[in-house]
Amino acid sequence: MSEPSAIRKRSVVIAGHATSVSVEPEFWEALREIAAGRAVSITQLIAAIDDTRTGNLSSAIRLFVLADLRARTARDAGTD
Repeated sequence: MSEPSAIRKRSVVIAGHATSVSVEPEFWEALREIAAGRAVSITQLIAAIDDTRTGNLSSAIRLFVLADLRARTARDAGTD
C-alpha cells in the first residue's frame, strides 16, 4: 500500500474573502477536472461548494469530489 499524500494548504478567494483549504493533491486535481468538465473555474466551483456546505470547507470539498465520483460511477453503470 502506498503512503497517503501530504495535505497541502491552498489559498482561495470566495465572495471577496480570502480563505484557505487543506486537501490532498489528489482531491485538488479531481476538483480541477470537475471544474474543467463543467466549464467553470476552480474558484467558481469552490464558491458553489461553499454555498451549500454545512461544515468545514476542506471536508466539503472532499465530500463533493466523492459525490461526483459516485454519480459518474452510477451513470456509467446505468443505475442513475
